[in-house]
Amino acid sequence: MMGAALSRWTMASFAAALAFLVGAQALMVAGYGFPAADIRAPQTLVVVHMVTIGWLSLLLCGALFQFVPVLVAKPLLHERLVLPSLLLLLAGLVSLLCGFLHLSDRAGIAVMLLALAGVLLPAGFALALFVLGATLWSARPLPLPARFVAVGLACVAATAAFGSLFSLALAGFVARPALLDLHAAGVPVHAAAGFGGWLTFTAVGVSYRLLPMFMLSPDHERATGRVVLYTGGAALALAVVAAPAEALLAGTAVAFHVAGALALVALAAYAADLSHFYRMRKRRVIELNSKSALGAFAGLYLSAVLLLALWATGTISAHAGALVYLVAFGWLTGLGLSQLYKIVPFLTWLECYGPVMGRKPTPRVQDLVVERRDSAWFALYFLGVAAGAGALLAGAPGLFRLASAVTLSATAAIVVELVLVRRLVNVKAALRLPEGTSRPRLFLPPRTETATIGAAR
Repeated sequence: MMGAALSRWTMASFAAALAFLVGAQALMVAGYGFPAADIRAPQTLVVVHMVTIGWLSLLLCGALFQFVPVLVAKPLLHERLVLPSLLLLLAGLVSLLCGFLHLSDRAGIAVMLLALAGVLLPAGFALALFVLGATLWSARPLPLPARFVAVGLACVAATAAFGSLFSLALAGFVARPALLDLHAAGVPVHAAAGFGGWLTFTAVGVSYRLLPMFMLSPDHERATGRVVLYTGGAALALAVVAAPAEALLAGTAVAFHVAGALALVALAAYAADLSHFYRMRKRRVIELNSKSALGAFAGLYLSAVLLLALWATGTISAHAGALVYLVAFGWLTGLGLSQLYKIVPFLTWLECYGPVMGRKPTPRVQDLVVERRDSAWFALYFLGVAAGAGALLAGAPGLFRLASAVTLSATAAIVVELVLVRRLVNVKAALRLPEGTSRPRLFLPPRTETATIGAAR
């Protein structure tokens, strides 16, 4: 694999994302938002968007700025736009959250804040799309993982467009009946494009590269991978484009049912590929990031089973909160935390020890973490998520707050471990800072150029 330089603002994106995750979990522990409030209440909207934009989207943007060049073996184009994109996303998200908090004052500050968010957030995503899209375009024909990312980028464009429309509608700027009808019908599309396309489809694509890379598994393109891409992509097209048009024109939902069937085919093919990666790995001892990722994959498939059960019993509306929680925290957050546990040490090693690689004794990437100690935190996290989903299904808000406290504690512990990695605390003193190296800054860009990812594999 060709080398790819470190992205200067990836760690800053990760730091901001983790701050929003911890903040959202703390609000849930305090009983803020769903299930104490209605699922469409302003308090719930605050928590949901802290998770989906503040945590998951910032995490994914930071990861893509680093790993898209790895996927396509090309340098990141227009890298100077990465920081403006991050700042616009942060400013837009803060405006959005503050706007939600002032929704009762429609004639006042909420109008300004929501309108501002409706401009800043799409602008931030547009810059990210331009940087990543231009890099992908320069590397055609794209390998399989990059094609997943391309579909995910198209979905985030749709998600941002609907989100901007919603912000303007809440602020009172959208008054035409046709646009208001589109706003009312667009919430499921917004969720499908966001959770299914941008977050899930992109995460699946990145996993096709990260899992083989970290487990030393065969990474050649398989027929099952193409099945995941084509059936999953078709399901998204039906859910985001065809289904809304069908609902508005005919009042039926055939496209949504076909999309669901195709999604199940994609999940089955993805399961076959995941099994292949784990079975065929050359790294016989599975590292903690790959072990904990199994909990995330379990969350993905449990979410699919729950969706089918709710659909069969006609209770999707009643338990939508539990389903979204399991997808957001069992699947997406579980995968994000598990891969950060490897990505942060990996990039830290490159930044600190890359300049002296082959010339000075250096620790291994695994020496930057203490897996035996940290495995308990991941187990605690997934237990908390399972308890939280069960509490939501049972309608027990008190138990949900208790389960959220468990997940918050585990997340905070994992964040502390990542900080210790950045400070090189776990590295033996004799190897910590050989001559010619310096301690990495916590989340600011490295002071000097470092080795490439390809060289350190």
